[in-house]
Amino acid sequence: MSSEGRSARASAWVVRIAYSAVFVLNVTCALQFIFAPASFAGAYQLSGAAGEAAVRGIGVTFLMWNATYPLFVARPCRHMALGAVVLVQQAIGFAGETAILLTLPPAGFDVLASSMLRFIAFDAAGLVVMGVAYAWLVIDGRSRRCV
Repeated sequence: MSSEGRSARASAWVVRIAYSAVFVLNVTCALQFIFAPASFAGAYQLSGAAGEAAVRGIGVTFLMWNATYPLFVARPCRHMALGAVVLVQQAIGFAGETAILLTLPPAGFDVLASSMLRFIAFDAAGLVVMGVAYAWLVIDGRSRRCV
């Protein structure tokens, strides 16, 4: 195999690994929110049946958000647009969570703010990791056969 072919293959595998890692963590979190919402409701300063329902709803939303990952991971070169959609979704999550954090009153919401900061940090890291991998794939795809 030529060095161009190896580079294209490597970039496709780096994308698969990066996107898969974020996907697995997102789905793990989603399933925990759905099946053990009481364990997480307090982190959002929620309680009771309503709090558990809200946390389950967040879990379902996470699953919906991740529906685009598997097809892109399976065939990144064939489904480049899906990779871009995932990056946009990640950026929206990061921006939205940051906006929510910034609207919290300065006092009385330390637990919620801490929870929001964890999501912001995860989404920022995921955006960087997936963005770098995607950029490599795009650069390789311009000059080489993407495999």
